[in-house]
Amino acid sequence: MAGWRNGLLVPGALAALGLLVLLGLGTWQLERKAWKEGLAATLDRRLNDAPVALPHASEWAGMTPANSEFTRVRLRVEFPKAADAAVYTSGSALRDDVKSQGYFVFAPARLPDGRQVAINRGYAPDRTYPKPAGPEEIVGSLRWPEAPSWFVSDHDAAGDIWMVRDPAAMARVKGWGAVAPFYIEQEAPVPPGGLPHPAPLKVRLRNDHLQYAITWYGLAAVLVAMCAIWAVKRRREG
Repeated sequence: MAGWRNGLLVPGALAALGLLVLLGLGTWQLERKAWKEGLAATLDRRLNDAPVALPHASEWAGMTPANSEFTRVRLRVEFPKAADAAVYTSGSALRDDVKSQGYFVFAPARLPDGRQVAINRGYAPDRTYPKPAGPEEIVGSLRWPEAPSWFVSDHDAAGDIWMVRDPAAMARVKGWGAVAPFYIEQEAPVPPGGLPHPAPLKVRLRNDHLQYAITWYGLAAVLVAMCAIWAVKRRREG
């Protein structure tokens, strides 16, 4: 009997460690599920709230993706005569109307106080679209820059076609001058001729965490069952 018990110590310890890991992973996925649901609710609320005035520049330092991204804003801007930057896209997870290759057109816009903010004016299937003229009032959602990729260049040699949405880098390359630390996804108005075409954003976050949690907990149950079967078999053999 003592030998049988001693023979279970190491396998039992390893099994217990594996069980703790599997249960921990399952619990972590449930926590991620709750976090994802909270995030989705927050973003959905922000994208459905009425637009507010763009915060004053003195408040920009305190604005972060966590407390401000996807907030809808209304602002009056004037687009200077500056070269725009086109961000290549093959489709968008945030817009139902963008299903093929094309470009999101980024341009600097001057605020009434003289500061600048980059505006994603909308989608265009090619580089042929009219330039904005004169001041206008726009509505859009606040967004924050994307991180650069280790494997893909941020832009082509001329700085015309971009792979990441980074207004500060665009401003340096295109000579726009200083821009806000965020940019704005324009949703209205639609310009004459329809291009570039702006549209409201719709956030869709994948939430497969319950499925993953069930998988980890299921593996934990299988581990317990297999260990029990093995232990009974060893006892009979002993």
